[in-house]
Amino acid sequence: MNKIAVVGSGGWGTALAILLADKGFDVKLWSYFKEESEQLDRTRENKFLPGIKLPDNIECSNDLGYVMKDCRYIVSAAPSKGAVSSAEKMAEFFDKDKQIIISVTKGLEENSYCRISEILKEKMPGAKVVVLSGPSHAEEVARKKVTSVVAACEDILLAKEVQELFMCPYFRVYATDDVAGVEYGGSLKNVIALCAGVLDGMELGDNARAALATRGMAEISRLGTALGARPETFFGLSGIGDLIVTCTSSHSRNHRAGELIGKGMTAQQAIDEVKMVVEGIPAAIAGHNLAKKVGVEVPIISAAYHVIKDGYDVKEMVENLMTRPGKEES
Repeated sequence: MNKIAVVGSGGWGTALAILLADKGFDVKLWSYFKEESEQLDRTRENKFLPGIKLPDNIECSNDLGYVMKDCRYIVSAAPSKGAVSSAEKMAEFFDKDKQIIISVTKGLEENSYCRISEILKEKMPGAKVVVLSGPSHAEEVARKKVTSVVAACEDILLAKEVQELFMCPYFRVYATDDVAGVEYGGSLKNVIALCAGVLDGMELGDNARAALATRGMAEISRLGTALGARPETFFGLSGIGDLIVTCTSSHSRNHRAGELIGKGMTAQQAIDEVKMVVEGIPAAIAGHNLAKKVGVEVPIISAAYHVIKDGYDVKEMVENLMTRPGKEES
């Protein structure tokens, strides 16, 4: 089958559709909204990727059954907030004997706190799911800037199959069988990126951001390991790699939202201003509650939770973090 379906026409889904189309595949791109799919087909441009034209071998459609038909690979690119409803829609047309799901969503389901691959497998029993994650802003991938990510699947041969599917001169893919590590790294780093934005909004400087990123990664690794991941995965592309790019880049919506919170906005006001899904906000809630469940201390993630859920003052939370009792680093 030379056809690939991409379910979700946001910036990231569209960027990957362009990459696959450039590799010679016929790509069918599904949009939740009929008007949006028609506009994409007509203008050949996504509002999230201005100035970038869709190749001729990308077909846009609102008909999910048509999009998924005769495709071996189904790229699932819905935001985490829509993970359950998207998986339920896909389940109606999914063929577990012929098709492979490639999950490219970074986040945790907002009610169950499950990883996205777990949601996909629950809604599509027997599905083979590969996770693709890493430091990869859609804006840069769509402009063919050099990027490296990781493909994860318990079946390492399947991970390598997806690795080969996406590999090209500007997009390098590594493979691993630690799915939990890749997904928790890709999700929880959004919380630290949100906090990095808060520090920048408060104008606390580079030293503070470096300390936050370092101690934040310690929390991600500690929590992720308690949840079944391997610690070394968090020091790879889906962990420290993704953390670096989201804590420092102007493309990061989590960083932008955090900066607005640091300047005095509430979490909801920041979301409304950014006008895009801010995955770090539900991830902070999920991370805090998962840490309580497994008995792991995550002071930075919990501070973000209290700012988002309880309206705590960010200056007070920074002071509380800085005046905690002294600890050994390791």
